[in-house]
Amino acid sequence: MTFRRALVAASFFALSLPALAGEAEVRKAIGNILRDEGAIVSIQKAGYGGMYEVVMSNGDIVYVDDKGTYLLSGQLIDLKSKKNVTAARESELNRIKLADLPLNQAVKQVRGNGKRTLVTFEDPNCGYCKKLAKDLKELKDTTIYTFMIPILAADSMDKSRNIWCAKDKAAAWNDWMVEGKNPADAQCDNPIAKNAEMARRYRITGTPTMFLVDGNRLGGYLQLAELDRRITEAEAKSGK
Repeated sequence: MTFRRALVAASFFALSLPALAGEAEVRKAIGNILRDEGAIVSIQKAGYGGMYEVVMSNGDIVYVDDKGTYLLSGQLIDLKSKKNVTAARESELNRIKLADLPLNQAVKQVRGNGKRTLVTFEDPNCGYCKKLAKDLKELKDTTIYTFMIPILAADSMDKSRNIWCAKDKAAAWNDWMVEGKNPADAQCDNPIAKNAEMARRYRITGTPTMFLVDGNRLGGYLQLAELDRRITEAEAKSGK
């Protein structure tokens, strides 16, 4: 059950909590609602209105006032700067280090000189992933690492395994995703279960989910021109 479901099905609300103060009390108050203080990843001062930012294990961000009286779930906006504080923090929290990824568990494709980097998490039954696969045939000068994660259909695991166990993984992936040719049945040691577990750790719940060289996450399908622009900007920021 998600944090928001545990409280109420709404995107913005205020909830009266015991009149407590400080980080320890904030943790205890939220823990009393969830019945599990372990669901809290971190608590720190938000820097706005005397509130604490509370990050939950499912990636949700909520805010509690410094007296532990009210809880806010929703987007925190700085009206002066027009900055979406919550969205900025979610982007920061969703960032990963590409060096930490086991790239040997991904299907690798090299376009052109391969100088740029794109990492994707995809399910072989994902319609938008198939649209992305067609686009990526035209992507220039990029090395693409695709982690197959079976999360959408009963046969996603079988298709992922068959593609991984094919003699040419990249060809088998594109044959299925672009041409609709089913991969031949095959058995071998494969990393698909490990990929699924890694996706859970990174709170990847939809496909395609993509990561750029700077670790920033792109959730969902992007048109090729926009994706190419984002890849180029990330490479420039990372100094590549």
